Amino acid sequence: MSDSIEITGLTKNFDTLTAVDNLNLAARPGEVIALLGPNGAGKSTLMNMIAGYLAPTSGQIKILGADIAEHPLLARQNIGFLPEGSPLYPDMSVAAFLKYMAGLRGVGAPRLAEVAALAKIDEVMNCKIETLSKGYLRRVGFAQSILSDPPVLLLDEPTDGLDPNQKEHIRKLIADMGKTKTILISTHLLEEAETIAARIVVIARGQIKADGTLPRILAQNRSVTLHEAFRKLTGEER
Repeated sequence: MSDSIEITGLTKNFDTLTAVDNLNLAARPGEVIALLGPNGAGKSTLMNMIAGYLAPTSGQIKILGADIAEHPLLARQNIGFLPEGSPLYPDMSVAAFLKYMAGLRGVGAPRLAEVAALAKIDEVMNCKIETLSKGYLRRVGFAQSILSDPPVLLLDEPTDGLDPNQKEHIRKLIADMGKTKTILISTHLLEEAETIAARIVVIARGQIKADGTLPRILAQNRSVTLHEAFRKLTGEER
C-alpha cells in the first residue's frame, strides 16, 4: 500500500525562527495519527504546509503521489482541512457557508445534508457563523472538512471547545473514518492522542522526537504513562 502523505526534509523558517526543522513523515490509508506537542512546537505550521496554505522554506510534500508545490490543485483536491480557529465568512449563515463550500468542491445537496447530520449542526444551519459558540464553530469547521469525503483529513485541534459528549461524538466519527482514510490530528491533549490515534508522533521545537504506537513510545522512554514520556521527550512541565 502506497503512502497517502510523504514528507521529506521539510523545513520552515520565519526570519531567525525555525518552526519546522528538516522533518520527515509518511502516512498510509487507514492510519489515524496524532501529532502531539506543546504549544509552539510547530504542529500548526506543519499542518498548514501539508494543506498547501503555507509554502515551506525547503523540502517536499506529496499527497497521493502529487507534489503539492508542483501540482497544488491535484494534491489539495484530496485533502480535507480543519484549520485552527473559526471557519471563514462569519457574516454568512451556516447553511450558506456549507452550500458555498460544497459548490466549490462539486458536492450535491444529499451529501451536504449527510454531513450536517454527521456533525450534528442541523439546529444551527440558519444561524450566522459569527453568533455560534466555540463548540459549534468547530463542528461547522469539521463539517466543511469532510464535505467532499476526501481520502486525507488534516484536523487541527478538532475537539477544541467541545463539551465531553461532543468530544466523544467527534472522536468516534474520526475513528470510523480512519478505517479507510489517512487522518492527521494536531493536538496538545494527551487524552486525545491516547483515545483517537493508533500512532502517535511527538513533535517539539519543530522536530519529531518519537513516532510509534503508545506501547512502543512508553517502552522506548522507560515510562509508565504518556504524560511521563511526553515530559521526557519535550522537556515540558504539564
